[in-house]
Amino acid sequence: MIDLGEDAVVAAITRKLRIAPDVQLGAGDDCAIVGGPRDRTWRLLKADVVVEGVHFLGTTDASRVGWKALCRAISDIAAMGGRPEHALITVALASKTPMAWLEELYRGLRRAADRFGVSIVGGETSRSPGPAFINVALSGRVERKQCVRRSGGLPGDALYVTGRLGGSLSGKHLDFTPRLAESTWLVTDHLPHAMMDISDGLAADLPRLASASGCGFELDEISIPRTPGCTTAQALSDGEDFELLFTVAPNSAASLERAWKRKFPRLPLTRIGSLIAKTQRSASPSKRTHGHDHFA
Repeated sequence: MIDLGEDAVVAAITRKLRIAPDVQLGAGDDCAIVGGPRDRTWRLLKADVVVEGVHFLGTTDASRVGWKALCRAISDIAAMGGRPEHALITVALASKTPMAWLEELYRGLRRAADRFGVSIVGGETSRSPGPAFINVALSGRVERKQCVRRSGGLPGDALYVTGRLGGSLSGKHLDFTPRLAESTWLVTDHLPHAMMDISDGLAADLPRLASASGCGFELDEISIPRTPGCTTAQALSDGEDFELLFTVAPNSAASLERAWKRKFPRLPLTRIGSLIAKTQRSASPSKRTHGHDHFA
């Protein structure tokens, strides 16, 4: 299994799952979508886990772990144009873990919940014989006409990314801000054709978006916005940026950029390339770089 790669593992274990008629979208995007085809709003469902030794160190401030755990799932809701609502938190810890650590974890969870309008409504606690893990099951709502999937991109679409990429290895992954306000504005005023958040690195996530849309892509690596001190390779492959990657029609690009500067003057929005027809050869990210893959 370790040699298959994460996408292949997910495809293998979800291929034969039963999907009820009210499931508009199952596994394979940032969230699952549940609702009727003519409903005004759809429910979004997301589960996400952070594991000690993989997503945080045992010495990490527990409140920062709590913030990260919930904000990762909020970022996925934002990536589909939705608003988060209710969360269930499952925590498994070694029996020697101090109660103070758990209290700090929940301080971080509460801070994220208060900031982004999430109600933590329950969950589960358990003992872990190994590393700690915190799982978040999050629900949200999205207007049906504003729901954005990875699969809606078209050849010729302009590719954009918010913020700056790279730097997770120096701690950025613990303090990021989910682009919820930016997503809400985008789907209301400049509806993207396709969108996702960057969790495994641009080098891994851009090919996923393009493939879901049945397209190839051209990437201008020189234009990639980098966190100060990061190389282009780090911006491509560090992962856990949690910025938005999205596409819009090329004739909408100029007006989008002008409106973005007025609305979010402190947050960069950068055009990094285009989607192209799948029959064309994609200009893949540098062969020296790749995004994060749990099973590769």
